[in-house]
Amino acid sequence: MTDSPTSQPPAPPYNWSLQRWRLGTIVSLVLLAMAVAAIFSLQEQFKAQIEHMQTKLKSVPQIKYVSVLMDDKHVPTQLITFNAQDGFVQIQRLNDDEEGQAYSMQLWALDAEGRPLSLGPLTAKLRTAQVPATEKILSQTTELAISLEERGGVDADHPPRLPYLYTGTLIKKAL
Repeated sequence: MTDSPTSQPPAPPYNWSLQRWRLGTIVSLVLLAMAVAAIFSLQEQFKAQIEHMQTKLKSVPQIKYVSVLMDDKHVPTQLITFNAQDGFVQIQRLNDDEEGQAYSMQLWALDAEGRPLSLGPLTAKLRTAQVPATEKILSQTTELAISLEERGGVDADHPPRLPYLYTGTLIKKAL
């Protein structure tokens, strides 16, 4: 028998094992690419969450000093806190005392020897008020006091003219 010009040589047997390796490699590469994309996505989400929490933490007051001022009968009259982030002493009135038209309440920082330093007059009739202060001043302060002064208060370089209405120890809060 002679080979005819139209006959083809027999096809090699189909290698299923090689095809499975190719398919397995492709599937593995697709899964690896998906895993890498998921890792990068999770990393970006984690960074965004950290930034969000840091921003949120900055907006939460970080109270470093606190004082409760009391009257001569030891009744709490003023709650005073200091947030170092914003640089203000916040005064919250706990009573309904009013200073009258001709007078202003004035906040004083007293050092260990009792020397007064004016932190400023308080706005009349407000339940809460803020007065600028620095941590440097408060770190040297042992007591806070409020006096009743003529409208507008006393100049910063003068001591109070009238006795203190309310006094209280300034406490540095543990961090």
